[in-house]
Amino acid sequence: MTRAWILPMLLVLCGSAVATGLILKGSFGSASGLLLAFVVLAGVNSPVIFPRSIAAGEAQRRSGVDGRPVVFWRPGCKYCIRLRIRLGRDARKVHWVNIWRDPEGAAAVRAANDGNETVPTVVVAGRPHTNPGPEWVRARLSAST
Repeated sequence: MTRAWILPMLLVLCGSAVATGLILKGSFGSASGLLLAFVVLAGVNSPVIFPRSIAAGEAQRRSGVDGRPVVFWRPGCKYCIRLRIRLGRDARKVHWVNIWRDPEGAAAVRAANDGNETVPTVVVAGRPHTNPGPEWVRARLSAST
């Protein structure tokens, strides 16, 4: 859990340090804008932006029942963030598995990607797809409902 917060906390700390330097130089507007940018970047890279993760076994069981895709992801992955943001509200319909919190999920991703933890890995109907486009995932999600 703490590993997922390292990057966001570093971003906030770096933004605070740079903003403090700008404030000491008298540039309040630039400092506040820069700090806001670092906080937004930290938020995007934090686990907060993603729907609640579940265990890989539970996600696969639910997917078998409702046919919805399972997305294996990890915090800080820019491709995972892109997928999450581009899915918009539909992201809540997908089953998310954080591979840093679920060893079984990490093992499933390694098995699908020749031993690499390449994410996002999306499993639809038991078949893994590595880093598919958001439109592709949305189409599979629409087909399942």
